[in-house]
Amino acid sequence: MTVKVKLFAHLRDGRFRERELKLEPGTAVRDIATALGIDLDEVGVTMLNSRHCNLTQEVHEDDVVAIFPMVGGG
Repeated sequence: MTVKVKLFAHLRDGRFRERELKLEPGTAVRDIATALGIDLDEVGVTMLNSRHCNLTQEVHEDDVVAIFPMVGGG
């Protein structure tokens, strides 16, 4: 299946901004982040088709996954 993955802020460093990936059925958002070498402790927000999701959410054909890092400040 093909899924579009979008990375934001420093998660793009050495990776990409947006890319279509070929994935196996049953792949979860966590699997995508891990395969891209993203430490799960760095992940702040994940979205699936413009809606908030958790790391265990499975993706399907033509889904769009967005991964944002933790944000600090104050």
